[in-house]
Amino acid sequence: MPSAALTGTVLAVIGGIIHGSFALPMKRIEKRWAWENIWLVYSVVGLICLPILLAVATVPSLGDVYAGASGALLLQIALYGAGWGIGSTLFGLGISRIGMALGFAIILGMTSCLGSLIPMLALHPEELNTPKGHALLLGLAIVLAGIILCARAGALRDRDHAKSASPGTHAAGAFLAGLIICLFSGVLSPMLNFGFVFGAPLQAAAAQHGAAAGMEANVIWVPGLGGGFLINAGYSVYRLFKNRTWGNFTAPGTPLWFWIGSALMGLLWFGGLSIYGMGAAILGARGGVLAWPVFMSTVILTANVSGWLSGEWKGAKRSSLALSWAGLALLIVAIVVVARGA
Repeated sequence: MPSAALTGTVLAVIGGIIHGSFALPMKRIEKRWAWENIWLVYSVVGLICLPILLAVATVPSLGDVYAGASGALLLQIALYGAGWGIGSTLFGLGISRIGMALGFAIILGMTSCLGSLIPMLALHPEELNTPKGHALLLGLAIVLAGIILCARAGALRDRDHAKSASPGTHAAGAFLAGLIICLFSGVLSPMLNFGFVFGAPLQAAAAQHGAAAGMEANVIWVPGLGGGFLINAGYSVYRLFKNRTWGNFTAPGTPLWFWIGSALMGLLWFGGLSIYGMGAAILGARGGVLAWPVFMSTVILTANVSGWLSGEWKGAKRSSLALSWAGLALLIVAIVVVARGA
């Protein structure tokens, strides 16, 4: 393998491992901090601070780039980001209910297909009846099959858990609610990709101002994730007032780790994406074909291994676990099919 291809692929794997681990600190914190406390800190770090720092560091004359862009274009990117923000909020709620393993697999499996299919339908519907369009439709069909297997595995897992739970628990109902949340998240999460697709003029302006090849896309993060931040932070603040959990931030004896761990989630989430972007840029035109399936597959595998190690499948039968890995395998196959058809 040529050195550039090897470097790009390794970076995609590293980015996938980092990104797939971002929710792991939550498991160490959520027993004493509410979901909204964790998610607000994560949102400030991952959706505001780090994207701004990256854009400032890699895009010369960043202020001039934004000043020269039309307000309509910036608003469009922000609105796509807000749509993604709803999906991201649902993502956080979904994985807290059905776990990292199933949540990541279902949501990212849907995102990988819909993120390519919907822009095609909007911009180039004639391509649907081409090998590329056929690959997307086939990938989507495989994703649906994988989701069905994962959903069945999760239902069996929670049924196994319920046998040892106290009477009156409603594991099946909780899982169904979490599954529905994840499905809606999978539909909305691809909208961040639309910001990159339709924000091409802003990226071109960044390149004209001297942004290095592969770095011009960083100009999209600020308005895109800024729109997503309003949704994520807004819902977190709503829950902080509703549940009266503001006091958790200043409660006596609150470990410093709660703040660090929540901020670490933002660093892992955005850091993983950034490293993947570097790998894709090194691969050039092959980035979407080679780096994307490697990145997405690594994210899903990392989340599943993390979920298994953290005890999400403890007490479940081997048949339930095997079914979940079968569904996972189908989702990874779907990602590869979609990327190869790109």
